[in-house]
Amino acid sequence: MKLTLLAAAAMALCQAQAADLAADASAAISLAASGDLPTVIITGSMPLPTVEQPRDALAAPVQTAGAQQIAASGALDISAFLRRNLGSVVVNEVQNNPFQPDVSYRGYTASPLLGTPQGLSVYLDGMRLNQPFGDVVSWDLIPRMAIESLTLMPGSNPLFGLNTLGGALALQTKDGKSSPGAAVEARLGSHQRRAVEFEHGGSHASGWHWYVTGNRFSEDGWRDDSPSDVRQVFGKLGWSDARTDIAVTVARADNALTGNGLQEQRMLARDYRSVYTKPDLTQNKSTLLNLTGRHQAGAGLLLSGNVYYRKIDTHTFNGDLNDESLDQSVYQPGAAERAALAAAGYTGFPASGANASNTPFPKWRCIANVLLNDEPAEKCNGMLNRSHTEQENYGLSGQLTVLADLAGARHSITAGAAFDASHATFRQSSQFGYLNPDRSITPVNFFADGTQIDDDGTPVDKRVDLSGRMRTWSVYASDSMALNQALTLTVSGRYNRSTVRNRDAITPGGGSGSLDGDHRFSRFNPAIGLAYAPAKGVSAYLGYNEGSRTPTAIELGCADPENPCRLPNAMAGDPPLKQVVTKTWEAGLRGPWGDVARWSAGLFRAENHDDILFVADNQAGFGYFKNFGKTRHQGVELAADGKAGALDFGVNYTWLQATYQSRETVNGSANSSSDAPAPGLEGNIVITPGNRIPLTPSHILKAHMDYQGGRDWTVGLAMTAVSSAYARGNENNRHQAGGPSYLGSGKSGGYAVVELNGKYQLTPRLSVFAQVNNLFDRKYATAAQLGATGFDASGNFAARPLPAVNGDYPMVNATFYAAGAPRSVNAGLRYAF
Repeated sequence: MKLTLLAAAAMALCQAQAADLAADASAAISLAASGDLPTVIITGSMPLPTVEQPRDALAAPVQTAGAQQIAASGALDISAFLRRNLGSVVVNEVQNNPFQPDVSYRGYTASPLLGTPQGLSVYLDGMRLNQPFGDVVSWDLIPRMAIESLTLMPGSNPLFGLNTLGGALALQTKDGKSSPGAAVEARLGSHQRRAVEFEHGGSHASGWHWYVTGNRFSEDGWRDDSPSDVRQVFGKLGWSDARTDIAVTVARADNALTGNGLQEQRMLARDYRSVYTKPDLTQNKSTLLNLTGRHQAGAGLLLSGNVYYRKIDTHTFNGDLNDESLDQSVYQPGAAERAALAAAGYTGFPASGANASNTPFPKWRCIANVLLNDEPAEKCNGMLNRSHTEQENYGLSGQLTVLADLAGARHSITAGAAFDASHATFRQSSQFGYLNPDRSITPVNFFADGTQIDDDGTPVDKRVDLSGRMRTWSVYASDSMALNQALTLTVSGRYNRSTVRNRDAITPGGGSGSLDGDHRFSRFNPAIGLAYAPAKGVSAYLGYNEGSRTPTAIELGCADPENPCRLPNAMAGDPPLKQVVTKTWEAGLRGPWGDVARWSAGLFRAENHDDILFVADNQAGFGYFKNFGKTRHQGVELAADGKAGALDFGVNYTWLQATYQSRETVNGSANSSSDAPAPGLEGNIVITPGNRIPLTPSHILKAHMDYQGGRDWTVGLAMTAVSSAYARGNENNRHQAGGPSYLGSGKSGGYAVVELNGKYQLTPRLSVFAQVNNLFDRKYATAAQLGATGFDASGNFAARPLPAVNGDYPMVNATFYAAGAPRSVNAGLRYAF
């Protein structure tokens, strides 16, 4: 992977239409739509390169890649390519499915999981891919083969719109002009991996051009009962002449992904492929339409715009432990329960003496309490959670770019406006059941629908039926001024105004427990950048920018201290939250290393104000979202890449310090340093300024070498090394293993993974390729979390694992890990027509 300058990014994205159309201005486009318009690169918070020096006047460490690099890497999807090749990027495999990772850049995340704080914006051909409900990003809906180029822009660049706190990823798709011809690709691999892909592109002298690609992928997965099935199709039809380019894109995906999540440390030691509970199924269906246009109206005027529509339908089905059963007597049925079982025709239940030692997977008290309509919410140790999310979003945007000489300086002025609207519904239900030896859940006829009253007098109700309408209006502008041949100044800004309208179908009308709410957010985010390029290949940059994100519907739905909740199983009332504001400074240098390589060195510091954190409720042990004072992400980035003969090489190193900068109390029941009255009981921990944010490593090192052996074959070696990181639940960084109540260090250890790939060209049309992932078969974890475990060391269910303390039963708490995939081998054929 080469770290290139924005000029290279522009060449890769020369047909970008708009990124809210800010991506059109920010991620880099070429204004050279025809020969009579000079080639000038537009950037957002970064300076405008002069026409004479398009490579060096860049005010941020932009990273780019093209279709050839993506294909050569052997990456399964775009997220895998980012993990292997881009600096400051790590992947947390919390879901443990290759298509459902949390992608983190400088400690900011783009995740498919609802409730995860999102901090990266993602665009495809100018259309925003962050979904309306939660700002999540479903990586499985992005077709890898359709990607012509990608650009990762750092910082809180305001031109990329909302949610650009740590960076923005702009993806540009292929068309028939840039990718003519046809090809079919088939691959087989470990864990029954099977895939077939095709692509075809072409153009006609009349100006028409077209491109289509499809992907059919399936595998059993390396963990128990973890299959995936991915079906994607993408098509683009367009027309262009010397001044105008119009294209319409249609994409469809229909995927079924099983990601069985984190596993407890002792279970991993017994069986690395085991799962905690199952299933954990996500079904995604998506339809996308995008119309883009660009017209060069004059020698110094470019007009562009887009109109889009997207519909996403997501179903989840999760088998989980019922945490409420862990401190209950769940083994031996009482006399009334035995009578109810016998009357219902059940046999084989114990008359007496059932306990944890002789009943490793209890079920009879669960079944009996359903028959009696008594306490299944406490006596059933399993839960089946179902959710259904429907999202529709649409929008339009337009911009103009003008080149002019004003006050003795060359200016490139970009101005635009955008409107985005969406409607989302989220429904969730929970059904009780009991756990089986294979970790599946057998359901019983009892739902958490409010019909049962808990011991404290509150209904057992985990239902959610929420609909929301979101609207965002935006205007933005940028002026890049070439002050002289070496110095460029860029100023820019964007004003966003958003409204969120939530309606609760279960408890309508507002008031206590209702999710109804109307919220409005607005802000102007500025940016300024300066670049100095005194000589060819040598440059320095300095930039400051601000970005923001509005609270999502899921955060607004759980923001009331008087009605604490646990996500994603419940939501409660919604006092207003403030929008998160990030302020980022960037500075750096770059230059040549002889005639062989280029190097770069940079510093960054980003501070989040009013960050959103899930905060513990001291009395109930539940929690709610609230604005957290301040967090900070700062670090150093070093990179070098080059080519020496047939050898292509590159290295990236990042030192990252992501810390809390305010004091707050959060739930810490699984943390040994909590204020619990006794080990293993519920308690809270206190975050203090300087504590490290979980899942953010201090050191990231990536290196690769690719050797071109003549025209026929290539071989490549890549290494990713990541240092240890604190687990979620260890926000105060003070957890220590000790005693029967606290198992594990509260950290994920550092790791290094090596990958080998190669390609051989059998004929001008036919090639073979192969890849070995995790070459040395290392066992490692990409993330960790503290939590109460429901199993003993032998893998049997264990309720009331420790003696009572003043009537309360302590839990055994453990470190849960997102285990990395073991060694796998994939090979395939590609035939080009």
